[in-house]
Amino acid sequence: MKPAPVHGPHIDLSWVPDLPPGDPLFTHQWHLRNTGQTAFSQSAGTPGQDMNLWITHLLGIQGVGVNVAIIDDGLEINHPDLAANIRPGSRDFVNNDDDPTPTSPDDTHGTSVAGLTAAVGWNGIGGRGVAPRAGLKGYNWLNSQTVDGWLMSHGTTARTQDVRVYNQSYGYSVINPISYDLPNDPSLALEEFVYEDVTRNTHQGRGSLFVKSAGNNYNYFYAWLGAQLGAGLVFPADLFDPNRVGPANNGLPMQDSNLTPTNASYWNLTVSALDAHGKRSSYSSVGANVFLSAPGGEFGVDAPAMVTTDLTGCEAGMNRITIAENGLHGGTELDPNCDFRGTMNGTSSSAPNTSGAVALLMSANPALSWRDVRHILASTATKTDPDSVGVPLTFTQASGEPATYDAIPGWQTNGAGYDFHNFYGLGRVNIDSAVMMALHYDSPLPPLQVTDWMSTTAAVAIPDATVAGASSTFVATQDDFVVESLQVRVDIDHQRLNDLAIELISPAGTRSVLLSPRTGLVGQSVNPEVQGFSKQLMLSHHFYGEEIEGEWQLVVRDTNGGEHVWIAYLDPQNAFFVDLPNNAQDGVLKSWDIRFFGHEEK
Repeated sequence: MKPAPVHGPHIDLSWVPDLPPGDPLFTHQWHLRNTGQTAFSQSAGTPGQDMNLWITHLLGIQGVGVNVAIIDDGLEINHPDLAANIRPGSRDFVNNDDDPTPTSPDDTHGTSVAGLTAAVGWNGIGGRGVAPRAGLKGYNWLNSQTVDGWLMSHGTTARTQDVRVYNQSYGYSVINPISYDLPNDPSLALEEFVYEDVTRNTHQGRGSLFVKSAGNNYNYFYAWLGAQLGAGLVFPADLFDPNRVGPANNGLPMQDSNLTPTNASYWNLTVSALDAHGKRSSYSSVGANVFLSAPGGEFGVDAPAMVTTDLTGCEAGMNRITIAENGLHGGTELDPNCDFRGTMNGTSSSAPNTSGAVALLMSANPALSWRDVRHILASTATKTDPDSVGVPLTFTQASGEPATYDAIPGWQTNGAGYDFHNFYGLGRVNIDSAVMMALHYDSPLPPLQVTDWMSTTAAVAIPDATVAGASSTFVATQDDFVVESLQVRVDIDHQRLNDLAIELISPAGTRSVLLSPRTGLVGQSVNPEVQGFSKQLMLSHHFYGEEIEGEWQLVVRDTNGGEHVWIAYLDPQNAFFVDLPNNAQDGVLKSWDIRFFGHEEK
């Protein structure tokens, strides 16, 4: 069961003054202390919707002794608000030297990410990071994506032996499903091995944590569309329809975060993004694989984004005199040298905010293992946007009768007392509560156990446009195993994959939507090689704390018997509708596998 908190109720400390000498931009960093400020945008946030870290900073817990690797497009190591926290070991993979400072004025992303995690605090310059005294190392792997560079930046060499947190504010979208078939995919197998080895075996067994952005693909996404078309954007066909009633794509995400294998890896702590009102940021990808949510903001014009470090000077970065789209930009009294920006957003922001939170916990209690950190964050997370109802989907069944399907449920309390929502995972990071639990933590989790993959042959038809769907069951017989996470692989024949919704129901009755329908996946009509899902991997944290024993039910539903169209946008002169005809025959749930991550019951 979810442990009782060791902290009291949230206390309003907004009246407590900042410590001298302060930081001039701190009062605009709503994610650290939300007083309803605009953060140089045109509208205000909601007071209190922040990471709740004021007591932690006042106690002097600020990330000392914990190093964070920023795996990105570079890091300006001499930035005046970062330099004091830079540690030896950074790498420039483009020029093969130890200074990953960008040479392109557009490569500001990693420097902005680093500022959110660990910009120096109380130095009278700019703002501050979540962990303002944590160490930083930069790796511009995104600019030179070699295998050797990935291995070095992700913890396999001496450069990173003192790193405990790896921030990955990057990802990719898929238009064709990717098979999780490690024996036949050496690249994927290598990634999985490194993630697990570095997570479990570094730092004398205390391990490290990989933090991963969930993606920014709720409304549309960018993907490789094939050799003939190249790369382009994929939109729902009704996004620009002036006669549309209700949200585009039925309000459902164009890309479920679970579709990307690295996002569905247990070894990555995947984070979705919140706006300044504590609700899902408009762009944030979501899914059952999301572990937590954290501030990511909007775009900094109509609504608050993140205020953080930028490439220095008014001729580089996003805060250029020629890009004055935010009240901070263009050279101001608070930032005359244009060294900061007010437009950083995305799950690229929620991930480093979470990496900073992890660094604070590790600094507060260095004995914590990587799993204890995850457990503390899960146990103290805030149920943000508590009235969210998720996304219901209404469609006409093959029988002609209407049906409503709970395609993304609202908040649910699972059988162990943990709240979960596909938008927010186990909730918003709550740093003060997590640190208080860390300081009093005296009952570490039992050793991690990972079950073998357990296979079930189903051979069940998936009827077209029928809410009842196809189901198959697996019975787990272990009676002393507590679930932390689980993964499912499915083999399904189906001609139009974006019709499908896949969910798993636990013995306790908890229902987790592993894959939401209406995604941007293609079918056989666009790519004849796509016959369905083959070993499609999906991850869920929805069952955190439940017991494994009993019947687990997988349900696959076809939710559309009509047309499905999306827009492919290659460039302003090359955009067109793509019709995905309905499947001519029913699909088949051929088989599925499941494995559990957890521990013996205490």
